[in-house]
Amino acid sequence: MTRAFEDLFGVEDAFRGISMPGRTDAWILAGAAAAHGIPPDDPRLVRFPRVYLSHLARELERPAADRRKGVMPGVRELLDVLAGRDHDYMALLTGNYEDAARLKLEYFDLWRYFSCGAFGDEARDRNHLLPSALDRVRNCGGPAVLPNAVVVVGDTPFDVACAAAGGARSLAVATGSHSADALRAAGADVVFETLADTDAVIDAIRAVTIA
Repeated sequence: MTRAFEDLFGVEDAFRGISMPGRTDAWILAGAAAAHGIPPDDPRLVRFPRVYLSHLARELERPAADRRKGVMPGVRELLDVLAGRDHDYMALLTGNYEDAARLKLEYFDLWRYFSCGAFGDEARDRNHLLPSALDRVRNCGGPAVLPNAVVVVGDTPFDVACAAAGGARSLAVATGSHSADALRAAGADVVFETLADTDAVIDAIRAVTIA
C-alpha cells in the first residue's frame, strides 16, 4: 500500500501513523489521503486499488520457505473441521479489497474454504458488511439465517463491533495486535488466546449461537 501511494502521489511512507488492524482498505486509504491533504475526489484514489494489487501480487511472488508457517495456530485445522460439517457455512467478511483478500488467502491455500463473502470494496465502514455477507451467502446457495445465528471470528475490537452492529455473535482471538483483555473489554462473546484447541473453539461457537 505504501508503494502504491508513493507511485500515485509521490508521498513516501504515507501510512505512518495510520492504524490498519480491523479497518477496511478504503478506510485506511481515506485516512492517508486526508493526512496528506489529498481531496476525496482526487481521481488517483480510484486508481489506487489496481496499483496496490499489482504491488501485492509481486510481493507474494517472492520465494517463501514454508507458507504454512504464516498461518496462525489452529486456523487450518478449524477450517478443515468446519468445512466437513453440513450444518455450518463459512463465508469471508473482511475489510480487504476482494482481489487483495483472494491473493493473500490463495498464497496460504485458504481461499478455497470460502465460497463467498463481503469485502472492503463495498463499504468504508466494516459495520455495514454483515448484511451484505448474509445476502451473498443466500445468493451463493447458502442458508438464509438470522444474524444471531452468525459468529464473526476476528482479532480486533472492530471485528467485535461489526458483529454487534449486525446482531451477530463474536469470537475474538488474541493472535493479532490486541490482547485477550482488550478483546473482552470490547465486548466479545468469547475470547481465545489462539485457535489451537479446535474442539474448544467448536464448542464455543455452538454455545454462543444457542445462548
